[in-house]
Amino acid sequence: MENTEKLMVTLFNDPFPHMICDDFYNLEELELIWEELKFYTKPGKLLEAKDYGGVVGYTNAKALMLDSVYRNFSNIKEEGINFRNLSNILTVNRKLFTSGVLDAFAGVDDCCSIANQSNYDTTKIRYYHDGEKYEAHTDKGFQFLGFSYFYKEPKKFTGGQLYFPKYDYEVSCNNNSMIVFPGWVEHGVREVNIENSDYYDGWGRYAITSFFGFKAREV
Repeated sequence: MENTEKLMVTLFNDPFPHMICDDFYNLEELELIWEELKFYTKPGKLLEAKDYGGVVGYTNAKALMLDSVYRNFSNIKEEGINFRNLSNILTVNRKLFTSGVLDAFAGVDDCCSIANQSNYDTTKIRYYHDGEKYEAHTDKGFQFLGFSYFYKEPKKFTGGQLYFPKYDYEVSCNNNSMIVFPGWVEHGVREVNIENSDYYDGWGRYAITSFFGFKAREV
């Protein structure tokens, strides 16, 4: 499929329903994303799994749940005051929901049919450096997952592939590519290996994850 920006997506039924889009963000959007990723790649900003909602014991990579930073939950009547507009990433990644790509994904399989009706989402950024990985797990608490990948070029690390052990399937996670699939699909990240690189120089593998789906509203 294509939209006004000529976004091209590839749809797959096998080995499970999923969608891959290369070159998802344009140059202006990428500049905004990298501005924020560089800001977070500093001492004390990215958190351990126990502090950001990761699966403890499965990963040694650090991350940050952006919604916990840019929302004030003291206003419980309104489910928190929304400061998403202060984040480049939380602003730019609306493209997943406005570009039309989820219309195509919704047609892949009946289990994906409500993806384009999503009315809630949460966003996490994650950084993998030398020796970091994520063991296979499921995010069954969410209906759909959208992973976008970023790294500095020329690429200095090896590994970091997204793998699906139950299906003997692996995705290379190219720079500025995105994959969308159902939350019940077990997945993990291969160990990243990089030589002669300090953690904070940012030469590892970044991922922006959108957990999203449809929530029924009270009437």
